[in-house]
Amino acid sequence: MIKVLAIDDEPLALRQLELYIGKVPYLDLIASCPSAVAAREHIGKADAVFIDINMPDLNGMDFVKSLENPPLVVFTTAYSEYAVEGFRIDAAGYLLKPFSFEEFRRTAERLQQRIEEKKAAQAAALAADHIFFKTDYKNVRVDFNDIIWIESMSEYIKIHLTGDAAPLVILYSLRKIAEQLPSDRFCRVHRSYIVSLSHIREAGSNSLTLTDGKTVPVSDSYRQSLKEALA
Repeated sequence: MIKVLAIDDEPLALRQLELYIGKVPYLDLIASCPSAVAAREHIGKADAVFIDINMPDLNGMDFVKSLENPPLVVFTTAYSEYAVEGFRIDAAGYLLKPFSFEEFRRTAERLQQRIEEKKAAQAAALAADHIFFKTDYKNVRVDFNDIIWIESMSEYIKIHLTGDAAPLVILYSLRKIAEQLPSDRFCRVHRSYIVSLSHIREAGSNSLTLTDGKTVPVSDSYRQSLKEALA
């Protein structure tokens, strides 16, 4: 089952989301919220969220951007101009109001596929010792042992390597690379950083010192997962 959250300030639109979610057997509605502010207490339990964009106090786009560890997101809105921005933050879907149940069902199928792909990528990563990236029209192999830390740079990531190797800058999202790295060897510790567990020299309550001397912050959203990874 995919645990989902529905967020919309319009009661009729929220009710429609509830009904549509109830018709899809693999979706489990854990909460239905009239605002992004009200959704904050539930967001950590959700695998995915269906969220309106234009809402008072805090709009859906800003809410998603504010999350350090967001679930998969499907935007529901009457305004098509947000589609490009939704793509930039790697939204799993975009439903333009008014949308039919068939449109919703197809989006739910894509959501399910994204989650299955994520699980498959994580399983493959556990069995591998390297990853390939396409850069400068070449496929570059990067061994997991050589990665010290990875940082997000807007639409790019920067991979810092051992020895004298120059960092690799690649058009890729931090979320996507996190799904492809073995979870027993790497841990996301901040919305902007992933670290190799074997390259942690010192672990403090709010930061890590790595073997190359870099100090990386640890945010509240990832502190527990780091603690479990180091146990």
